Amino acid sequence: MMAAAMLATTLSMPAAPLGPYEASAFRLSTGAGAGESLIPAARFLFRAETIALPAQGPYAEYARATEPFADIRAWAEAPGPLTKPPLVWIAAPQRFNGARIAPDGRSLEAAGAPMPLELFPKIPLNRSYANGATFSYLARRPVTVRGERQPSGTFIARSFWPEDWRLDDTAPAVVLPANASAALAVRGLMRSAPRGGAESPFATQVIWEREPGRRDWAGHAILGVIVNGAQGDDDEAWGGHFALATGQLPADGRLSDLLVANFYSLDVESEKGILAAPVPLDNYLGDLNSGQAWYRPTYIALALLRDRRAADFVQGAMNRLYLQFWRRQLAYEHSTMNCASISVDTLRSLGWPVRARGPANTALAWLSIPAMIFKEGKVSVARTTYEYLTEDRTRLMPAAAFEESAADLLRLAKEGAGPADGKLARWLAEDLVAIVGVRIPQIPSSRKFGTWPVANPREYLGAIPRDPADAQIAPVPPRVFPESLRDPDLLPPARRRSTVPLLIWAASGVLFLAWAAGFLWRRVNPSRP
Repeated sequence: MMAAAMLATTLSMPAAPLGPYEASAFRLSTGAGAGESLIPAARFLFRAETIALPAQGPYAEYARATEPFADIRAWAEAPGPLTKPPLVWIAAPQRFNGARIAPDGRSLEAAGAPMPLELFPKIPLNRSYANGATFSYLARRPVTVRGERQPSGTFIARSFWPEDWRLDDTAPAVVLPANASAALAVRGLMRSAPRGGAESPFATQVIWEREPGRRDWAGHAILGVIVNGAQGDDDEAWGGHFALATGQLPADGRLSDLLVANFYSLDVESEKGILAAPVPLDNYLGDLNSGQAWYRPTYIALALLRDRRAADFVQGAMNRLYLQFWRRQLAYEHSTMNCASISVDTLRSLGWPVRARGPANTALAWLSIPAMIFKEGKVSVARTTYEYLTEDRTRLMPAAAFEESAADLLRLAKEGAGPADGKLARWLAEDLVAIVGVRIPQIPSSRKFGTWPVANPREYLGAIPRDPADAQIAPVPPRVFPESLRDPDLLPPARRRSTVPLLIWAASGVLFLAWAAGFLWRRVNPSRP
């Protein structure tokens, strides 16, 4: 409820773009105060959060009783003018640029005035927070801060963005090795610095430019592909996180105002307070609880475009998709519909056929069903394992989604669109001016430093502890979605991919034998997992 208390109705929108949109096109609110301008499911989710609502249309819509990506494909035939997102989660009502943080973290100077500084409270389940190392790092540079100034004069900070994290138009050009695929070359860039660059300086590298040396990029539209690395203290987070971003590059090269489409499970209360929503990049990375830069390094492939149509096309689709997501027509599943799956499926639905890597191991997936029944005695574990092993790795693994997307941007830039490419790919091929790689370090804090994300299930299994008892896992409570908010037109979930092999193994009698043998094994060896 803290955010709702922070919101002062007399405050206007911070004067900063929200991706491709001007701030003047939005008004401040909370979910609870949004009224009928927001669907009930979103009002419930953001009831206590500071959000930006569109002040005028055109507004995003969605088709009822329709599979979400079929809806996107139908809309993409004639998308019309760019709509506004249903909301943008800005989390705090004020933003100051060029702030200076005192080395002890007790004060800041912003808008020409010194003021005492306090931090937005740490979420109890969050394992780490800002400390002395944080303020030593931030004090060396100007910072953009979000929060709210209290009547007492104290500024309660919600997020920090180091302002030297900006696109450098003098950045060196990098030559990718010719003896490796483009996707593997992109992986090499991500892994070229120790711990994936978690403790390295912020860096930009020009991967491709249409006119070498011409860097008049100001005002160009941006489509960004983002992957966050692995966390250093969470064995469920080795895969990282994937997102898309849109916006326009200002003259000073700052990236903080890109609008990120952050998809995350709605069915748990995140230990970091993450909510699935469109969110400015300075919040996405710098929020004291939910910001990704507090947990791991980040890599962005920026496609700089001479026309905004491709970025607007992606943004319009995301605006539509969030409405389906919040109302639960699109269900988040870690094994089959996660942050990478949703983003990649959106790009493919718009006509950019990002290359599929295929499943990790279909034969092993079939054998995993009786093996997991023996080991765990749980059908749910067997089903999920099968689905992980049979999922297209581009949809499953954020790093694979990033590598293939960045590699395909290079293909479109160098070779142009091919016969299999649709509208979005053709527009990218025609409009690309440059592709720039950005590496963003982890902000020092009490948290252990992370590293690059694993790129396939084999790497994941090699990273996690062999003994499950040694695994570091952050327990999170469920978030219950009220049945009263469930729309009557929602389609039932599709049949799970694991259903057929599960039935075949069950009909053969193997599942019962595996369960019985595993039950006896666990009784004889109770100390074994």
